[in-house]
Amino acid sequence: MKDWQKYAAEAYGTFVLVGVGTGAILAASLSGGAIVVHVSLAFGLALLAGLYTVGRISGGHFNPAVSLAMYLDKRMSMTDMLFYWASQVVGAVIASLALAGIINQDAIAGTITRVNEAYVSSFGGFLGEAILTAVFVLVILVVAKGGSSTAYLAIALTLTAVHLIGVAFTGASVNPARSFAPALVSGEWGDIWIYLAGPAVGAVIAWVLYKVMVTGDTDLRDDIPRMM
Repeated sequence: MKDWQKYAAEAYGTFVLVGVGTGAILAASLSGGAIVVHVSLAFGLALLAGLYTVGRISGGHFNPAVSLAMYLDKRMSMTDMLFYWASQVVGAVIASLALAGIINQDAIAGTITRVNEAYVSSFGGFLGEAILTAVFVLVILVVAKGGSSTAYLAIALTLTAVHLIGVAFTGASVNPARSFAPALVSGEWGDIWIYLAGPAVGAVIAWVLYKVMVTGDTDLRDDIPRMM
Protein backbone atom coordinates (compact mmCIF):
# COMPACT_ATOMS: atom_id res chain seq x y z
CA MET A 1 0.00 0.00 0.00
CA LYS A 2 1.41 3.41 -0.98
CA ASP A 3 1.78 6.04 1.73
CA TRP A 4 -0.43 8.57 -0.04
CA GLN A 5 -3.24 6.02 -0.16
CA LYS A 6 -3.08 5.61 3.62
CA TYR A 7 -3.13 9.35 4.21
CA ALA A 8 -5.98 9.87 1.75
CA ALA A 9 -7.92 7.08 3.45
CA GLU A 10 -7.45 8.73 6.84
CA ALA A 11 -8.64 12.07 5.48
CA TYR A 12 -11.69 10.45 3.89
CA GLY A 13 -12.59 8.37 6.93
CA THR A 14 -12.31 11.37 9.24
CA PHE A 15 -14.37 13.42 6.80
CA VAL A 16 -17.16 10.83 6.97
CA LEU A 17 -16.96 10.53 10.76
CA VAL A 18 -17.00 14.27 11.45
CA GLY A 19 -19.36 15.16 8.63
CA VAL A 20 -22.03 12.62 9.54
CA GLY A 21 -21.56 12.91 13.29
CA THR A 22 -21.63 16.70 13.57
CA GLY A 23 -24.22 16.92 10.82
CA ALA A 24 -26.45 14.72 12.99
CA ILE A 25 -26.12 17.23 15.82
CA LEU A 26 -27.58 19.91 13.57
CA ALA A 27 -30.24 17.56 12.20
CA ALA A 28 -31.34 16.50 15.69
CA SER A 29 -31.57 20.10 16.88
CA LEU A 30 -33.75 21.00 13.87
CA SER A 31 -36.00 17.96 14.01
CA GLY A 32 -36.43 17.91 17.76
CA GLY A 33 -35.21 14.32 17.97
CA ALA A 34 -33.61 12.61 20.96
CA ILE A 35 -30.25 14.26 20.45
CA VAL A 36 -28.15 11.91 22.61
CA VAL A 37 -29.36 8.76 20.87
CA HIS A 38 -29.43 10.43 17.45
CA VAL A 39 -25.87 11.72 17.69
CA SER A 40 -24.48 8.57 19.33
CA LEU A 41 -25.83 6.36 16.57
CA ALA A 42 -24.64 8.79 13.90
CA PHE A 43 -21.05 8.77 15.13
CA GLY A 44 -21.03 5.00 15.59
CA LEU A 45 -22.54 4.27 12.18
CA ALA A 46 -20.34 6.84 10.46
CA LEU A 47 -17.26 5.21 11.97
CA LEU A 48 -18.52 1.80 10.84
CA ALA A 49 -19.01 3.09 7.30
CA GLY A 50 -15.52 4.59 7.25
CA LEU A 51 -13.94 1.42 8.61
CA TYR A 52 -15.59 -0.84 6.06
CA THR A 53 -14.73 1.56 3.24
CA VAL A 54 -11.07 2.37 3.88
CA GLY A 55 -10.10 0.59 7.11
CA ARG A 56 -8.10 -2.04 5.21
CA ILE A 57 -6.07 0.74 3.57
CA SER A 58 -4.95 2.81 6.54
CA GLY A 59 -6.07 0.81 9.57
CA GLY A 60 -9.01 3.15 10.07
CA HIS A 61 -7.76 5.44 12.82
CA PHE A 62 -9.67 8.62 11.87
CA ASN A 63 -8.56 10.04 15.21
CA PRO A 64 -5.20 11.49 16.38
CA ALA A 65 -5.61 9.77 19.76
CA VAL A 66 -5.82 6.37 18.07
CA SER A 67 -2.73 7.11 16.00
CA LEU A 68 -0.85 8.19 19.13
CA ALA A 69 -1.67 4.90 20.84
CA MET A 70 -0.60 2.95 17.74
CA TYR A 71 2.69 4.85 17.69
CA LEU A 72 3.32 4.13 21.38
CA ASP A 73 2.68 0.45 20.74
CA LYS A 74 5.22 0.51 17.90
CA ARG A 75 2.63 -0.25 15.23
CA MET A 76 3.54 2.85 13.23
CA SER A 77 6.46 5.25 12.86
CA MET A 78 6.49 8.83 14.13
CA THR A 79 6.54 10.06 10.53
CA ASP A 80 3.41 8.07 9.72
CA MET A 81 1.75 9.28 12.91
CA LEU A 82 2.39 12.93 12.03
CA PHE A 83 1.07 12.46 8.49
CA TYR A 84 -1.97 10.62 9.89
CA TRP A 85 -2.62 13.55 12.24
CA ALA A 86 -2.39 16.03 9.39
CA SER A 87 -4.68 13.92 7.19
CA GLN A 88 -7.24 13.52 9.97
CA VAL A 89 -7.33 17.26 10.65
CA VAL A 90 -7.69 18.02 6.95
CA GLY A 91 -10.56 15.56 6.60
CA ALA A 92 -12.33 16.96 9.66
CA VAL A 93 -11.91 20.57 8.53
CA ILE A 94 -13.26 19.77 5.07
CA ALA A 95 -16.29 18.15 6.73
CA SER A 96 -16.99 21.26 8.81
CA LEU A 97 -16.46 23.50 5.78
CA ALA A 98 -18.88 21.35 3.79
CA LEU A 99 -21.54 21.72 6.49
CA ALA A 100 -20.91 25.46 6.59
CA GLY A 101 -21.40 25.59 2.82
CA ILE A 102 -24.57 23.49 2.92
CA ILE A 103 -26.14 25.38 5.85
CA ASN A 104 -24.12 28.38 7.05
CA GLN A 105 -21.04 29.16 9.08
CA ASP A 106 -23.03 30.21 12.14
CA ALA A 107 -24.57 26.74 12.35
CA ILE A 108 -21.15 25.16 12.85
CA ALA A 109 -20.94 26.73 16.31
CA GLY A 110 -23.68 24.29 17.28
CA THR A 111 -21.38 21.35 16.58
CA ILE A 112 -18.59 22.48 18.90
CA THR A 113 -17.82 20.19 21.83
CA ARG A 114 -18.53 21.99 25.08
CA VAL A 115 -18.51 21.03 28.73
CA ASN A 116 -21.95 21.09 30.33
CA GLU A 117 -21.07 23.63 33.01
CA ALA A 118 -24.23 22.92 34.98
CA TYR A 119 -22.80 19.52 35.90
CA VAL A 120 -19.14 19.36 34.89
CA SER A 121 -16.11 21.54 35.67
CA SER A 122 -13.29 22.13 33.20
CA PHE A 123 -11.14 19.60 35.02
CA GLY A 124 -14.05 17.18 35.12
CA GLY A 125 -14.43 17.61 31.38
CA PHE A 126 -10.74 16.89 30.86
CA LEU A 127 -10.94 13.82 33.11
CA GLY A 128 -14.08 12.61 31.38
CA GLU A 129 -12.57 12.95 27.92
CA ALA A 130 -9.43 11.13 29.06
CA ILE A 131 -11.41 8.23 30.53
CA LEU A 132 -13.81 7.90 27.59
CA THR A 133 -10.91 8.01 25.15
CA ALA A 134 -9.01 5.39 27.14
CA VAL A 135 -11.99 3.01 27.00
CA PHE A 136 -12.44 3.56 23.26
CA VAL A 137 -8.77 3.33 22.31
CA LEU A 138 -8.13 0.24 24.45
CA VAL A 139 -10.80 -1.62 22.48
CA ILE A 140 -9.06 -0.63 19.25
CA LEU A 141 -5.64 -1.73 20.49
CA VAL A 142 -7.03 -5.14 21.44
CA VAL A 143 -9.27 -5.95 18.48
CA ALA A 144 -6.91 -4.55 15.85
CA LYS A 145 -4.21 -6.93 17.06
CA GLY A 146 -6.55 -9.90 17.19
CA GLY A 147 -7.73 -9.60 13.60
CA SER A 148 -11.30 -10.57 14.49
CA SER A 149 -13.91 -10.45 11.74
CA THR A 150 -16.12 -8.44 14.10
CA ALA A 151 -13.41 -5.90 14.98
CA TYR A 152 -15.00 -3.04 13.05
CA LEU A 153 -18.35 -3.66 14.70
CA ALA A 154 -16.79 -3.74 18.17
CA ILE A 155 -15.01 -0.43 17.55
CA ALA A 156 -18.13 1.29 16.19
CA LEU A 157 -20.33 0.02 19.03
CA THR A 158 -17.80 1.23 21.59
CA LEU A 159 -17.82 4.71 20.07
CA THR A 160 -21.62 4.64 20.21
CA ALA A 161 -21.53 3.64 23.89
CA VAL A 162 -19.00 6.35 24.68
CA HIS A 163 -21.27 8.93 23.09
CA LEU A 164 -24.36 7.66 24.89
CA ILE A 165 -22.74 8.39 28.24
CA GLY A 166 -20.64 11.40 27.31
CA VAL A 167 -22.67 13.60 24.94
CA ALA A 168 -24.67 15.25 27.72
CA PHE A 169 -21.60 16.03 29.83
CA THR A 170 -18.62 16.78 27.58
CA GLY A 171 -19.94 16.27 24.07
CA ALA A 172 -17.97 13.00 23.93
CA SER A 173 -15.34 14.16 21.49
CA VAL A 174 -12.64 11.55 22.27
CA ASN A 175 -11.07 12.87 19.06
CA PRO A 176 -9.00 16.07 18.80
CA ALA A 177 -9.67 16.40 15.06
CA ARG A 178 -13.43 16.22 15.63
CA SER A 179 -13.27 19.13 18.12
CA PHE A 180 -10.61 21.18 16.34
CA ALA A 181 -12.40 21.38 12.97
CA PRO A 182 -15.68 23.06 14.00
CA ALA A 183 -13.77 25.35 16.37
CA LEU A 184 -11.56 26.48 13.50
CA VAL A 185 -14.40 26.94 11.02
CA SER A 186 -16.69 28.75 13.49
CA GLY A 187 -13.91 30.73 15.16
CA GLU A 188 -15.22 29.75 18.61
CA TRP A 189 -12.49 27.95 20.53
CA GLY A 190 -13.96 27.76 24.03
CA ASP A 191 -12.20 25.13 26.17
CA ILE A 192 -10.47 23.51 23.20
CA TRP A 193 -7.59 22.43 25.44
CA ILE A 194 -9.90 19.88 27.08
CA TYR A 195 -10.51 18.18 23.75
CA LEU A 196 -6.87 18.20 22.72
CA ALA A 197 -5.25 17.21 26.02
CA GLY A 198 -7.97 14.86 27.32
CA PRO A 199 -7.90 12.41 24.39
CA ALA A 200 -4.08 12.54 24.28
CA VAL A 201 -3.87 11.52 27.94
CA GLY A 202 -6.57 8.92 27.35
CA ALA A 203 -4.54 7.39 24.52
CA VAL A 204 -1.52 7.04 26.80
CA ILE A 205 -3.67 5.48 29.54
CA ALA A 206 -5.15 3.03 27.02
CA TRP A 207 -1.70 2.00 25.85
CA VAL A 208 -0.44 1.49 29.41
CA LEU A 209 -3.51 -0.62 30.23
CA TYR A 210 -2.99 -2.63 27.07
CA LYS A 211 0.66 -3.31 27.86
CA VAL A 212 0.09 -4.21 31.52
CA MET A 213 -3.35 -5.79 31.57
CA VAL A 214 -3.56 -7.42 28.14
CA THR A 215 0.03 -8.34 27.28
CA GLY A 216 1.27 -8.73 30.86
CA ASP A 217 4.26 -6.41 30.29
CA THR A 218 4.72 -4.65 33.63
CA ASP A 219 8.14 -3.17 32.81
CA LEU A 220 7.56 -0.10 30.66
CA ARG A 221 10.99 1.45 31.25
CA ASP A 222 12.20 0.60 27.78
CA ASP A 223 9.16 2.35 26.29
CA ILE A 224 9.50 5.61 28.22
CA PRO A 225 11.88 7.26 25.70
CA ARG A 226 9.29 6.62 22.98
CA MET A 227 6.64 8.40 25.04
CA MET A 228 8.73 11.52 25.61
